[in-house]
Amino acid sequence: MTSTPQRQPRRIRKSPEERRAEIVRTAARIALAQGLELVTLRRVADELGVRPSLIGHYFPASDDLVAEAFAHAATRERDSLLPREEDGLPPVDRIALFLERLTNGEYADLSRLWLNARHLSRFKPSLTQAVEAQETGTRGELVALIEEAGLGTTGGALRAALHILIAVDGVGTYANAAPGDEILQAAPDLGDLVIETAEMHLGLPPGTLRERARAHDRAASSRPPRGRNREAPLRPDEDPSARLPAQGERPAGATVRARRPRPE
Repeated sequence: MTSTPQRQPRRIRKSPEERRAEIVRTAARIALAQGLELVTLRRVADELGVRPSLIGHYFPASDDLVAEAFAHAATRERDSLLPREEDGLPPVDRIALFLERLTNGEYADLSRLWLNARHLSRFKPSLTQAVEAQETGTRGELVALIEEAGLGTTGGALRAALHILIAVDGVGTYANAAPGDEILQAAPDLGDLVIETAEMHLGLPPGTLRERARAHDRAASSRPPRGRNREAPLRPDEDPSARLPAQGERPAGATVRARRPRPE
């Protein structure tokens, strides 16, 4: 009796746009988990179970993939810090929420990524352009909010925004500090430095921004739950089914295959 061979499931080909987006998302997860230095064509290919040549088809220069991985993560960060569904809120409330989110400890992984990107950008022109574009985008949105609120009277909206963002960057330099670090023992809540800097340069009474953010959170918690309309900030463990291996560890399932998929 001859058995009927089982038909293999048909492999779904992804469009070039879908494949490229998948590559960038994967590279961004690697960057967040282990640093931009680990974003290589081979590493991304191993994560996706494809040949490095497929990644190279979309990114002939690995530095371009590094730059796009950073830009993807940073854009997701800004969209989660200043979500569009809050456009109707008073601008002071949006500034307060922006700074409260930045300083609540949930963005430490992205602070590390910014440190990493600024260092590597000295040697990678494409990454330099990506960093400058992301800085310009965030600064522009903050300046617009300050102007709309009629604040920043001590030197203009741009000057106020620069002071605030420099304070954010300064606090971010301690993202890699160990819990027992001397500076963290002396100033355990570095986020207060950012809030206080903002209130000083925006001409607001001390405590204003924290209270505005908390008032919004109290009001939001009293409303019925609604579906999420915005993307969450990208996290290294965003995809639990695709755990990133430690450096030197073979990715799960990364065995030698008899046949490899052709570039799509």
